[in-house]
This record gives sequence, structure tokens and C-alpha cells, in this order.
Amino acid sequence: MKLSIITVNYNDAKGLERTIKSVISQSFKDYEFIIIDGGSTDSSIDVIKKYENYIDYWVSEQDGGIYQGMNKGLRQAKGEYLNFMNGGDCYHSADVLDKIFALNSDADIITGTHSENGIRNVGKDGITMLDLYKWAIDHQASFIRREVALRHPYDEKYRIVSDWKFFIEALVIDNCSFCYTDTVVVDVDMKGISNTNFNLDRLERETVLKELLPDRILKDYQMMASIHPDLIEVAPRISKSQTIRRVILTIAHRLLRIKRI
Repeated sequence: MKLSIITVNYNDAKGLERTIKSVISQSFKDYEFIIIDGGSTDSSIDVIKKYENYIDYWVSEQDGGIYQGMNKGLRQAKGEYLNFMNGGDCYHSADVLDKIFALNSDADIITGTHSENGIRNVGKDGITMLDLYKWAIDHQASFIRREVALRHPYDEKYRIVSDWKFFIEALVIDNCSFCYTDTVVVDVDMKGISNTNFNLDRLERETVLKELLPDRILKDYQMMASIHPDLIEVAPRISKSQTIRRVILTIAHRLLRIKRI
């Protein structure tokens, strides 16, 4: 089996039904569909039962939050790749999965993009540790080898950044391979907690970095990241010389570049 699609849901029956419809409408059919519900008290279970013939495994029980739900789905999965399409998020079109697997990539992580404006497409120009430090890879638009995910299960003590921590562990520490495609994979539900609680996101990211990086490295990244996102705008003002500008950008984008296929 090529793909396990895992949907985690809690009390979002309308969003869940949108997600289910987008999954079962895919022209690509070599997948299993797993739904992990966190003990919803709304009509989510009715929605699941309505589409039960399309679902390979589902459970509804109280748990410790979204990342515990994702880990439960991971343990049930049998596909070569995993894609987490959580309640409220939808595939952009019915041929998304066909486009992804037509790439014939054997990368550990394949990442597409999203339909929302204003969200940075990390990976388009390659990835540096500075990119991961400042931004995030789009988790819903990513297809992750199951054995990689099993080596780096989602850290359940965090509320909103464990997927971000996963990518640092997989791409930086484990040196997994990465493939970017400009295929639009997902229409993101922007009401999710990670899109509405920026203070918690910042605090949890700082805790993750202190956990994963030695102090001497962390201080270097904090210093470089304070200028890295602005280099493209700043470089022309530093000098009108295109040569100097190219040197600045080359240095910035080659810092700790991650293996890419």
C-alpha cells in the first residue's frame, strides 16, 4: 500500500465531513483511510458512521490532544508514506495524490504547497536550518515515509509545534532526504490552534530548540536568523552592485543546506 491518510478530529463535525469528502474523491486509490477522534461530543461520530464504508480504521476515545491522536494513527498505519489531513483541511483537487505519486520520488519526505496566500512555501528554494528556525514546512502538504515517522513520533508534551520539531529531527538530525514540488496539495483550515495562538507557538519553539540544539549552536542561529529573512530586501540597499547582492544571498541560502532529491 502506497499511502496512509490519517485524520485527527475533535468536535468539528462539519470540518471532518469536508475532509472525508476530499479524501474519498481522490482519483488515486492506493491508500488506506484512518480517522482518530478524540472523544467528540458533537455529531462527529455520526459523520464517521455515515462514511464508514470508506474508512479502513477509526476510533473515538478521549486522548491527550492532537499529537497523541496522530501517534495513534501512526501506529495503525500500514502505508509506505503517511499524510496527515486533519479535520477541516482538504485536498486542493481530486487529482492531488495522482500528481504527488506521479513524481516517482523515493525521498523520505515529499512536500507540496497550499492554496492560502501569505504562507511561506518552505522548501521551494531548498532548506537550511535557518529556514526551519524561522518558519515551518507545511505538514498537511507533506508525505512522510512511515519508518521515518516511527523513528520520530510526535512529542506529545507540546500542544502545537511537535510537527515542526519532527521536521528538525528528521531533516537535520536524521539527515532524511527531501523533495519539494509546487503541486498545490491542501486547502488549509486557518482556524486551527497553530494559526491562532502565536505566543504559544513562539514559546514552544524556543523550548524545542533548547532541547535539540547545544547552547553555542542555538546562539549562532538566533543571531543569524535575526537578519536572514531580510537579506533579500536589505541587500539592494547595502550596495547597488549585483555582485555583492549575489554573494550575500548565496551565503544565506547555502548555510547548512539539507540533502535534497
